[in-house]
Amino acid sequence: MYAYLARRLLSTVPVLLAVSLLVFSMLHLVPGDPVKLMLSEFQTSPEQIERLRAQLHFDEPLPNQFGRFLFGALQGDLGISIRTRRPVSAEIMDNLPSTLQLTLAGLLVAGVTGTTLGILAAVRHRTWADAALMLIALLGVSMPSFWLGLLFIFLFSLNLRWFPATGGGELRHLVLPALTLGLGASAILARLTRSSMLEVMRQEYITTARAKGVREFLVIARHALKNALIPMVTVFGLQFGQLMAGAVVIETVFSRPGIGRLIVDAILTKDFPLVQGIVLVVATSYVMVNLMVDMIYAYLDPRIRYNT
Repeated sequence: MYAYLARRLLSTVPVLLAVSLLVFSMLHLVPGDPVKLMLSEFQTSPEQIERLRAQLHFDEPLPNQFGRFLFGALQGDLGISIRTRRPVSAEIMDNLPSTLQLTLAGLLVAGVTGTTLGILAAVRHRTWADAALMLIALLGVSMPSFWLGLLFIFLFSLNLRWFPATGGGELRHLVLPALTLGLGASAILARLTRSSMLEVMRQEYITTARAKGVREFLVIARHALKNALIPMVTVFGLQFGQLMAGAVVIETVFSRPGIGRLIVDAILTKDFPLVQGIVLVVATSYVMVNLMVDMIYAYLDPRIRYNT
């Protein structure tokens, strides 16, 4: 297990280097002068443009700039925000907890709802309940998250007045954004759970357990669900990255503070250091979560760590 863990950790190094190079290239390979783009809304003299270019080290050769960017990123220094003049890492750390809170809450909604619907559909296979649950899952997959968010605001905020429509900080501000973010992902998990459970329930050891008189609840919970978890864990980890990216839309719809709103504001104000810092942090967190998923995957199925 330790050798597998070491190999997986080493394999993340080139991935993170590629992500760093891609993020760095965002600023330098796009057409146009990034400094002039940043200052396009202000009346600036050539001296001020050159001063900002020197301040951002854009007057150095690209390899030197990439090395400086990489060295700074390893130390947690992602540069200075053009808009707020604060360190990019400080801006991200101020907003990251809110986005992580929303992502984890959405993941909880997706996990509980999707797994429950998938198990019920598998247990009631080829019945009206199975068809109804899969229809609900299909509707969830097909429904855009921003439209679902606007529907929740109309129903639960403007008409019923149960939850606030905008803002953050308190638990009640989290309910509607988490439901909006998680229900779409729960539909995918429900369909995967159903198919995985159906495959496992056809195995001989399930038939043997039933023949021995084991209660149906224990057959499902102890034998079928545990073996159906492996593909679900993989998708669950991938969903974390998708939910974190989806938080950009949800935070904008609900006017909620977080990384999503921060990157939208940074793009609108052409704050490139902040944009590349946020993208690098989100991409790194995505790589780390997938590494954790691989660890869980290898723990659940020991054959993987020996075959890899």
